[in-house]
Amino acid sequence: MRLLLLSFYYQPDLSAGSFRATALVKALREQMPAGSHIDVITTMPNRYQSFSQQAAEVESEPGLEVRRIAIPAHSSDMLGQSRSFMTFAREVRKVVKHRDYDLVCATSSRLMTAWLSASIARRKRIPLYLDIRDLFVDTIYDVLSGPAAWPIKQVFSRVESWTMRRANRINAVSRGFEGYFRERYPQVPMAFFTNGIDDEFLNVPAAPPTTKTDGRAVVLYAGNLGEGQGLHHILPGMARALSDRVRFVVIGDGGRRRDLETAVAGLSNVELRKPVQRADLIGAYQAADVLFLHLGDYAAFEKVLPSKLFEYAALGKPVLAGVAGYAAQFVREEITNSAVFAPCDVEAGVAAFSSLQLRDEPRPEFIAKHSRSNIARAMARDILALVSPGR
Repeated sequence: MRLLLLSFYYQPDLSAGSFRATALVKALREQMPAGSHIDVITTMPNRYQSFSQQAAEVESEPGLEVRRIAIPAHSSDMLGQSRSFMTFAREVRKVVKHRDYDLVCATSSRLMTAWLSASIARRKRIPLYLDIRDLFVDTIYDVLSGPAAWPIKQVFSRVESWTMRRANRINAVSRGFEGYFRERYPQVPMAFFTNGIDDEFLNVPAAPPTTKTDGRAVVLYAGNLGEGQGLHHILPGMARALSDRVRFVVIGDGGRRRDLETAVAGLSNVELRKPVQRADLIGAYQAADVLFLHLGDYAAFEKVLPSKLFEYAALGKPVLAGVAGYAAQFVREEITNSAVFAPCDVEAGVAAFSSLQLRDEPRPEFIAKHSRSNIARAMARDILALVSPGR
């Protein structure tokens, strides 16, 4: 059996897509028949401009080839992302042109990697499995406004329709996506394998008691700083309101980092740090009193389930989440010692923080249920069933 897997991000890049794709490849290799081979085509690490990681262009070992394509640098703007993807797509087509596969699988958040995999599957007349991590079209309908945005929305809507209708099976990382897909693509079978907890976050030693030199609790956010997270809308107000009780630490980078820097300028209780390796990130988590998550106030985000929730919850820290819809339901039902508030609502955020118990609380049931390796193994079986129905 020969399988093609496309992911815009892969190890050692720092992103939810990278961690997901890497775990999935490991699970697939464990289950594929002897003599099978996986071609992984991805990009050179590029998730954050401020965090560079070296990786080989091609890594080969028995049963696996990982090929990384160098793409133009960009600042997360739409034009830059489009240019980078066109480079990726062109080079992917060159690599696969004369190769035969039994199945193509893609994990995709911004739709276009899914579209590329659909075009390859159609050309080679092989089954297609799509792992969809975000509702890109739904999001741009919320985020982009005005007459000039209408043609863009129409184009991407058609791209999505063409892509999804060619899938033999679609996995959605959030149950909140179900209504969207059932309404538009009822004929395509679906699965729901969520994100999960990576091995690095399992069996982490209990954090030593934090030392508050100024009496303030440390509230940590780690991740992307983009429009979708909306930290530039919520953090300045919360920092001012909680100035005598909280010190905010933000680790990450993204398209809205400069807006955030401007918005918190002059606030002594907000510290911005650049992205770090996961080992260092775990240390930062352990040094925090509360782990913080926020999504922008868009209807599309009411369907998503942020991957960050899984590693936050695994560490037993109190979780403060400015989310709505399915994510809010998930936090309330699955994560003990958590507090949810409406996105971009400073007053509600302050009240939610005040309701937390500032103590670590292990969550063994959550960890057992949401181990990434267990989820990846189940998802691998689902993928391989497309070419081995009797599995």
